[in-house]
Amino acid sequence: MDQRVGLFVLLAVGLLCLTLAPVSRAEDLVEDSLGDDMDVEDELDLGMAGDEDEELEGDMQDEAPSVTYKAPEPVGEHYIAESFDRGTLDGWVVSSAKKEGADEDIAKYDGKWSVEEMKDSKLPGDKGLVLKSRAKHHAISAQLLRPFPFDSKPLIIQYEVNFQSGIDCGGAYVKLLTQTPELDLDQFVDKTPYTIMFGPDKCGEDYKLHFIFRHKNPKTGEFEEKHAKKPDADLRTYFTDKKTHLYTLVVNPDNTFEVLVDQTVVNSGSLLTDMTPPVNPPSEIEDPDDQKPEDWDERPKIQDPAAAKPEDWDEDAPAQVPDEDAVKPDGWLDDELEYTGDPDAVKPEDWDEDMDGEWEAPQVPNPACETAPGCGAWKRPMIDNPNYKGKWKSPMIDNPNYQGVWKPRKIPNPAFFEDLQPFKMTPFSAVGLELWSMTSEIFFDNFFITDDRNTAERWATDGWGLKKAAEGAAESEDDVLRRSPRNRKVRRD
Repeated sequence: MDQRVGLFVLLAVGLLCLTLAPVSRAEDLVEDSLGDDMDVEDELDLGMAGDEDEELEGDMQDEAPSVTYKAPEPVGEHYIAESFDRGTLDGWVVSSAKKEGADEDIAKYDGKWSVEEMKDSKLPGDKGLVLKSRAKHHAISAQLLRPFPFDSKPLIIQYEVNFQSGIDCGGAYVKLLTQTPELDLDQFVDKTPYTIMFGPDKCGEDYKLHFIFRHKNPKTGEFEEKHAKKPDADLRTYFTDKKTHLYTLVVNPDNTFEVLVDQTVVNSGSLLTDMTPPVNPPSEIEDPDDQKPEDWDERPKIQDPAAAKPEDWDEDAPAQVPDEDAVKPDGWLDDELEYTGDPDAVKPEDWDEDMDGEWEAPQVPNPACETAPGCGAWKRPMIDNPNYKGKWKSPMIDNPNYQGVWKPRKIPNPAFFEDLQPFKMTPFSAVGLELWSMTSEIFFDNFFITDDRNTAERWATDGWGLKKAAEGAAESEDDVLRRSPRNRKVRRD
């Protein structure tokens, strides 16, 4: 078999296996098919000479294998599994509401949504949900198969985002909408109650990855947003590389949480200790009615009342005095001025002495002083006065009456409660995107909510993992083209 044909048959077999292999296995297959960089290059060198360079490139383009897309299929317990590969918005509701407090021309949620392939898709046939408008309010949502109950199993939510056109200012986060009798997806707005908000958000140079949950106060019944600490990881790449990234949130019944991007943990912590403001208020607070006594002395130091100014203390001595040891430099021109009238200056024709006063030539440096050490009346330079003491002040001593910094007394916090299971959040029954963006073409795909890690990982492998492998295959193909003898020849020339 011709060496070139054999090489690309091997490539095709390896890449077609991607549709069934997990992401790690898919990448191994691509790497094995291509072999070592030097092997590919050597094999190409043996099979080509002269005009065969162009023939090889044509063969590579004609025979280059592509990864066939296959929509992920949910296997196991799940609450929603949406890949949009039906090509429609069936099951999703576009809000027709208006945003309160916004100008009339932008108040309506009239941002456009579409189901389509990515502009630069490496997987033909793979469709997703695309935010199509800029400078518009967008809102779209879908009911879960059943409400998520927050009982004894973890919550796992994951979905994909690709900022195809970059992102100037806008969000790509999801909201898990609280189950209430009043929930109307057609009227989904920013104030619609949600249980969790999660996902990327960016404006200017502020790159964020939100995890916010609304905690219900067991005493008052009111809700308060709790924000996770900011990730330590640098998030910039996920917004700028125009690749598809997988965002995952795991919240466990033991109140721990993990935030992952591309299956790598970028933030983790506890609902009890790593949220702002804290879930549980302090058991004691400062008494708002307690006031500092008028005679309370907070001064740690005071001036010594027994000290007296020494008799020889001269407060009137100047800070500086003439240097009596100074000597006028030789060549000093006492009779010359440092500046003199410009001899070349001419009075303007429109000068009116009645209005403007007597005309004088503008001052310029005296040429006679350019080589002299100085001009004009010589004066001794000033130096610091060794006898200067300034105003006398009493020395500072420890205050014998110091009582410390006053603080109000502590009293039991009337609003105190202790919730040791903040994981038991309010059930949610829908997932939604409620977004404002100054950039369009934001691509969303493969929304998945489950309480089983294995099920989530399989969905991720079959969806995002296939995209990642396809991107790697495309990059490998580009590398082979760049390493062709013709391209090497161009570089040498």
